[in-house]
Amino acid sequence: MDLEKLKKPALLLGTTVLLAACGNGGNDGGGNGGNGDGDSADGAEVIKLPAGAELPTMDSTLVTDTEGFNALQSVTEGLYRQSEDGAGFDAALAEGEPEVSEDGKTLTFTLKDVKWSNGDPLTANDFVYSWRRLVDPATAASYNYLAAGVIKNASEIINGEADPSELGVEAVDNHTLKVELESNVPYLNSLFAMAPFYPLNEKFVTEKGDDYATNSDNLLYIGPYTLEDWDGTGLSWKYIKNPDYWDADAVKTDEIDIQVIKETSTGLNLYETGELDRLALTGDYIAQKADDPDLVKVPTSSLFYLKYNVEKEALANVNIRKALSAAVDRQAYVDRVLQNGSQVAVGLVPAGLAANPSTKEDFRAESGELSTFDVDAAKEYWEKGLDELGVDSLTLDFLSDDSENSKTSSEFIQAQLQENLPGLTVTLTNVPFKNRLQKDDSGDYDIQLAGWGADFADPINYLELFESTNGNNSTGYSNPDYDKLIQSARAETEDLDKRWSELLEAEKLLIDDGAIGPLYQRYGAALQSPSLENFVTHTVGADFDYKWVVKNSK
Repeated sequence: MDLEKLKKPALLLGTTVLLAACGNGGNDGGGNGGNGDGDSADGAEVIKLPAGAELPTMDSTLVTDTEGFNALQSVTEGLYRQSEDGAGFDAALAEGEPEVSEDGKTLTFTLKDVKWSNGDPLTANDFVYSWRRLVDPATAASYNYLAAGVIKNASEIINGEADPSELGVEAVDNHTLKVELESNVPYLNSLFAMAPFYPLNEKFVTEKGDDYATNSDNLLYIGPYTLEDWDGTGLSWKYIKNPDYWDADAVKTDEIDIQVIKETSTGLNLYETGELDRLALTGDYIAQKADDPDLVKVPTSSLFYLKYNVEKEALANVNIRKALSAAVDRQAYVDRVLQNGSQVAVGLVPAGLAANPSTKEDFRAESGELSTFDVDAAKEYWEKGLDELGVDSLTLDFLSDDSENSKTSSEFIQAQLQENLPGLTVTLTNVPFKNRLQKDDSGDYDIQLAGWGADFADPINYLELFESTNGNNSTGYSNPDYDKLIQSARAETEDLDKRWSELLEAEKLLIDDGAIGPLYQRYGAALQSPSLENFVTHTVGADFDYKWVVKNSK
């Protein structure tokens, strides 16, 4: 998911910055909302939690950011849902596992007898409509590539070579959904647990038209909670327990109040006065709270990098990109700025995500250090690039969010680049999260601090981001050899060793092309109230799952 828009994307920023997917994602800020006494109207405990940015959209087909993925998982779900312990994916709207054809390419799901929040029954057509909408070129969904090469005819439809009605998904009857696959990929359950594969009530979406998903009144819900008091642009909203949720007995909390907090100092004041039950920390705040018993540290799959717009003349030069990538002291960045246990990144795929199918060696360890901080090499690339461009200086703009942590990060990177690359001037553009996503989508940037959190535990989830046709690839980077490796790895479901080798080769090619500048793999630090129980965090998919959370302070 974009962490810029943060996949899992993706997909952008965490407490520092974000981009698209599941990706993974948005800021890890803090906040509170709702009643000051911490109780809902019926006297039950209200949980008060932060969001790091506004919700750009609640349209499950179009969502690309972490905040959106977290919110959508709270109010709806798909055929599967990630288990509470994160170890796998359990049947959700599906009634158990599907019937599988002999060749493994036709799955038949039986759906639970459940209802949308307006009383309409869930039907198989809700999935058919949603999935066709996802791959329809007219929708221009950034996550449509997830279906490509997996669901029959998805690639052809996305490329305009077939009609959406030809997608390999069929409503056999109201409770029976048949899915035809191009390939039965090993991460299929996690795909079907993602927001882009959530069902949609066709009649409701059609009637709402352009107003669909623009505020909490223009949405339907079929998950643990319903969304209230979200006006489409505001800094606060609420999750209210959904009494009609099929697994309502597992939901112990009646109300969760969310408020966007962009300044950690503000969030800290709220936490210390009991107006906030959890607060993500970064930088000096972590050091200040090092001995606080409420401090928790959580590993993530979110990996951040410098993202270059190669449509810009200067950044179309591979030596300029390589110079930028080598010019930032990442160890100093994680030690002095982040201070949360984050690790220096030396490639695009994070450590601990996936292992070699034969040797069980971690992908990151096997791929090795593909990108490192090296001032001498950076200057050599820089001088060569300037010479090729016929100039002796450059001015580049650095785009990031307007949160306190994003500003601190961008200022550090600005100083590093200007100090280590003579003749470079870096200007900073810090804008609200939603505005940054718009600039990213339109290619209105030179450099971004971007990130991606895993939607599923496979290296391809990161590497396919830079395939030429990927909806999340706003960089303009395109390499036919890279595309072939990704397409081959995506289609290969039998020779897993061959597939693994192709993924390793793809990452090396991507870094050698200077397509990105890896920075760090995030490790989250937060203050969390001891009264908060079953607060579920995941390294794959949405960052947080509020289904099981409960506050026991009385």
